[in-house]
Amino acid sequence: MRPADPVPTASDPSCPSPLGPGDPPPVTVLNREGRAPVLVLCDHAANAVPARLGRLGLDEAAFGRHIAYDVGAAGVTRLLSRRFDAPAVLSGYSRLVVDINRAVDDPTWLPEISDGVVVPGNRGLGAAEVAARRQAIYDPYHAAVAAEIDRMLGEGRVPAIVSIHSFTPVMRGFERPWHLGVLWDRDPRLSVPLIEALRRDPRLVVGDNEPYTGRDTLGSTTDVHATRRGLPHVLVELRQDLVVTPAGEAEWAGILAGALSPLLDDPALYRVERY
Repeated sequence: MRPADPVPTASDPSCPSPLGPGDPPPVTVLNREGRAPVLVLCDHAANAVPARLGRLGLDEAAFGRHIAYDVGAAGVTRLLSRRFDAPAVLSGYSRLVVDINRAVDDPTWLPEISDGVVVPGNRGLGAAEVAARRQAIYDPYHAAVAAEIDRMLGEGRVPAIVSIHSFTPVMRGFERPWHLGVLWDRDPRLSVPLIEALRRDPRLVVGDNEPYTGRDTLGSTTDVHATRRGLPHVLVELRQDLVVTPAGEAEWAGILAGALSPLLDDPALYRVERY
């Protein structure tokens, strides 16, 4: 792993921002005044690229794929935010620009290759270019998540963190049977009862740390903002072919909300506890 790059100040001329005046913001916070002690996160909400980066040398088709963003995850996040009356934080740029859900000493946080696709615009970057992306896109997202948590704690509310992702139905020729997966590490407070609740529906194939594992994901968003702070949390992966349309997003947001609601209604959940 390479060491984390230093972050020059905004006034440093060696570090021009990749963001221009017509680009979208690096982070969006929804329903900040929501009353629920819940914070919904979407690390890979968008497939946008700053205009100055010229689509990273890729064709447009690449940005409709999972390598660019989590298909359907933003729509489900927005629906859960409304359903629970909870604030939500969504990233503004493609994971190909900067992967928000990685530590900056992880070589995949700024991927040169993703699922076999070479990303020309990420090759041979200098330290100032890397630091500029971090400062403009990565840091604002994590600062917004931390600020929402701090605000809620300051109001006397220990928030439960619900992180929404999606996964491809086929990986390296293997057809994944799971409709959704629940990822977790050491804290079982939300993940274990959520798996149990979802599995009561015989129609659902529910992965327990599948198709990806949540174990030892050091530097991930849930690790930094939930595990290390002792907050109850869960990360849900939805199979993207199920949430590729607005109707699918609504259906699966409803399934998730139905399983999560009784768990989030338990006042004993909302305490700081480290495992």
